[in-house]
Amino acid sequence: MNIRRYRPGEEHRLFDVFHSAVHLIASRDYTPQQIQAWAPDDLDPELWVQKIRGIKPFVAELNGQLVGYADIQPDGYVDHFFVSGHHQSKGIGKLLMSALLGEAAALGLKEMTADVSRTAQPFFAKYGFCIVEQRLPEVRGVVVPNARMRKSLPD
Repeated sequence: MNIRRYRPGEEHRLFDVFHSAVHLIASRDYTPQQIQAWAPDDLDPELWVQKIRGIKPFVAELNGQLVGYADIQPDGYVDHFFVSGHHQSKGIGKLLMSALLGEAAALGLKEMTADVSRTAQPFFAKYGFCIVEQRLPEVRGVVVPNARMRKSLPD
């Protein structure tokens, strides 16, 4: 397993990771309508490319295949954190979280925050994130509940 920075041109492979994570894993905690709003099959490819280029994530690579990705922004916000629905429970999330924690330390951040799906909340809690607010954001006209979670970092 290799954790590294995303490379331009990998955006569509990362869409596959995102789509499978939402459709195969998060679907345990969300309705089909919520899943389709969150990760539609026909998401505008150019918007996706711009999003990934903007967040500049770390990627998890296994035997040349991208199996997960996560980012941390300069303010400590984790925008995306997804592991392929075909590769869950293999330590990929743990390695990505370790990369994010290392980056947060390198940036001298005091805290990390994320808007976390119902499905991922236990994982984030395992790493010391606490729920500070239950949220009901609307995505493509459908409410897709999540929680704002925060983790304080050591000085």
